[in-house]
Amino acid sequence: MAFGFSLSRTVSSSFHWEALSSPLSSPNLLIGTPLNTSPPSLSGKHFHFGKRFVVFSKRISGLEEAMRIRRERELRTSTTSKKGPPLRRGKVSPRLPVPDHIPKPPYVGSPLLPEISSEYQIPDFEGLAHMRAACELAARVLDYAGTLVRPSVTTNEIDKAVHQMIIDAGAYPSPLGYGLFPKSVCTSVNECMCHGIPDSRQLQDGDIINIDVTVYLNGYHGDTSKTFLCGNVNDALKRLVKVTEECLNKGIAVCKDGALFRKIGKRISEHAEKYGYGVVDRFVGHGVGTVFHSEPLIFHHRNDRPGSMVEGQTFTIEPILTLGSTDSVTWEDYWTTLTADGLPAAQFEHTILITRTGAEILTKC
Repeated sequence: MAFGFSLSRTVSSSFHWEALSSPLSSPNLLIGTPLNTSPPSLSGKHFHFGKRFVVFSKRISGLEEAMRIRRERELRTSTTSKKGPPLRRGKVSPRLPVPDHIPKPPYVGSPLLPEISSEYQIPDFEGLAHMRAACELAARVLDYAGTLVRPSVTTNEIDKAVHQMIIDAGAYPSPLGYGLFPKSVCTSVNECMCHGIPDSRQLQDGDIINIDVTVYLNGYHGDTSKTFLCGNVNDALKRLVKVTEECLNKGIAVCKDGALFRKIGKRISEHAEKYGYGVVDRFVGHGVGTVFHSEPLIFHHRNDRPGSMVEGQTFTIEPILTLGSTDSVTWEDYWTTLTADGLPAAQFEHTILITRTGAEILTKC
């Protein structure tokens, strides 16, 4: 599940309803205003969010340039982009049952989100075979889900079909029951950045929809997503979707043993900025394997996060690009997150394995 965790750039050492980060130890990090989006089950927790700023003068010019590009892009898109009808919440049907014989992740049955593991996930030989199988299944399910996308189909119908295919394969749909998430897949339409809950809304001609599939098979999670076109989509949205997929591929291309994690965000941002698109910094990629979400956290925007990749690691890269502002709002369901200006967003995601010379895409269909 591309639960690109909500970090709003920086997280303290306790967990938000979508994420847990390692403690911040660098004196160059500034903690900002708390984000007012925590669910009732976690209301007793205290969360701090803010921005990462590096104070070394040699990097200020780069940050200023990125900020200038962002201001120019938002000014341009605010005057040239047209919003469609705003996304409205439909009726959410009851969660679907999973047969008792199918093994379930340990978080199922708990209303709380599990902590993000601080350990990198590096499967052994047998584990990697299980990981490949989970990722291969996730890729096939996503490909099948894409064939269902057409005008008049509801996202709830897509969820039901995905759910059935996953349990027929003897796997568990990882999103179901994760922090009270009520469905087996995420369906994010138009201005929905991510974590859209399937409901009774019918897809419309010209929509775009991200479908985010994660399966739990033989003790391992496989995680992938893709943005699909519904009917006759205009050229502006087709370009956004195309460039977002290109950004994912460019991010993967820099990955190999010993490569700096921050190169992913740099390469993605460079490509997105050529087209005037915003790169969402609130949601990130993550380690994945026996644990749904773990370190390393993968930032898709320009950043100065330390750390290097290690051969054998498995993690996701899942950039979200926007036509307009990268600011967001979250519905009262605590999951569905939309662009603040109502302009469309697109996302793509793969689970990858770091090798000595590059990266293997495990969720490639």
